[in-house]
Amino acid sequence: MFKKINAPADMTVGSPWKCILKFTVPMLIGNIAQQLYSTVDSIVVGKYEGDNALAAVGSAAPILNLLLVLFIGISAGTGVMVSQYFGAKNRKSLSHTIGNSITVTAIACLLLIAVAAPLIHPLLTVLNTPESIHDACADYLMISLIGMAGMAYYNILSGVLRGMGDSFSSLIFLLIATVINIVLDIVFVAEEFGIEMGVPGVALATVIAQLISSALCMIKLSRMKEHFDFGPAYLKPQKHYVMTIIKLGLPSGLTQAIFSSAMIIVQSLTNSFGEMFIAANVVIMRVDGFAMMPNFSFGMALTTFAGQNVGAGLYDRVKKGAKQGTLMAVTCSAVITGAILLFGKYLMGLFTDTKELIDLSNSLMRILAIGYIAFAVTQSLSGVMRGAGDTLTPMWISLITTVIIRVPVAYIISYLTRTPELPFGRQECIQLSLVSSWVIGAILTAIFYAIGKWKDKAIKQ
Repeated sequence: MFKKINAPADMTVGSPWKCILKFTVPMLIGNIAQQLYSTVDSIVVGKYEGDNALAAVGSAAPILNLLLVLFIGISAGTGVMVSQYFGAKNRKSLSHTIGNSITVTAIACLLLIAVAAPLIHPLLTVLNTPESIHDACADYLMISLIGMAGMAYYNILSGVLRGMGDSFSSLIFLLIATVINIVLDIVFVAEEFGIEMGVPGVALATVIAQLISSALCMIKLSRMKEHFDFGPAYLKPQKHYVMTIIKLGLPSGLTQAIFSSAMIIVQSLTNSFGEMFIAANVVIMRVDGFAMMPNFSFGMALTTFAGQNVGAGLYDRVKKGAKQGTLMAVTCSAVITGAILLFGKYLMGLFTDTKELIDLSNSLMRILAIGYIAFAVTQSLSGVMRGAGDTLTPMWISLITTVIIRVPVAYIISYLTRTPELPFGRQECIQLSLVSSWVIGAILTAIFYAIGKWKDKAIKQ
């Protein structure tokens, strides 16, 4: 039985909703486990080091997300290619795609370290990072950057496994790494163990855990010779495969870059409200990360489902799966929204004992809750379009909702609500702008999916 659930899945046969759900559940558990990385970091530093340390980890998050855009692009492009070649049973192209993605990732890691390392301190200064958390934030970012290869390879190699319908293996590897991360967080930070590294300790724990998970993914792929060839000959870059990875992955990478850049711009506004508000946003982001997991999981499942079925030429099956998958995602998000509204205060209390911080975090989280249902629609239908090879449309929608809506709305609300008592305006401007962008994004995504131009974007075999 273990071998069966641990094997690649052909999503071109069987009931669409069952294929999608079977694929989504282990991936959802894996995404929750991955979210535990940053959540445990926050809980440990918040409980052992205090609210300022919690704020330092939170201030690092938008910058760290921006550093990851290269790998998100590579992973997205590789995932689409793997799913379509696997659906088309094209062994040669599948083998070259996997090998070339490994090589491209190695080059990207080296370039990123060389370019980004000298910019960390200046960037934190430009973002008005409070002096009390500047150095701790910089240490967290530097350690994460040096160990970026683990995070990069896990995301890309687990994406390869998912593209072939195997969402179970990456789940097992991630659960192993998550346990390691939790243990090392406590060992490196808690005073009982005598190391007491503080904020750098949680970064180091995460890096070690991610290196282990990526190594396990590599071992798994090397043993899947019944589906593709894996060896040095396929690591040699070939123009066709490298350019296709870039062509398909660039829009997704740019989408994440746009989103991360917006987060950094908004982070500057967030920092102006002081350490308490920064810490509240860290707590919100951690809870938000879990709330978003079903949306991302259904989105990735629909990408694989659409990719395999487009590769096999089954477009009616793609549309049926899109409808069923979106309905499941919306239902799941509705349940999560209700849970946040009912139990939000208890969730916030996991991160801090400061009552003021708990109350502030809970009130801001309630604003975001309604947006999760809209975001479920966006992720699901965008996943279908990406799987079909249309990665540009989701990018343009993200550009519109982030650059034209989210950032301006945040600053406009902040400006219009300024008073002598609130020199930077009302803090709720951050959350209100985000919900606005989610709702408009869902409307635009549904319109462009219905237009149907994604049907003409399949990779030529």
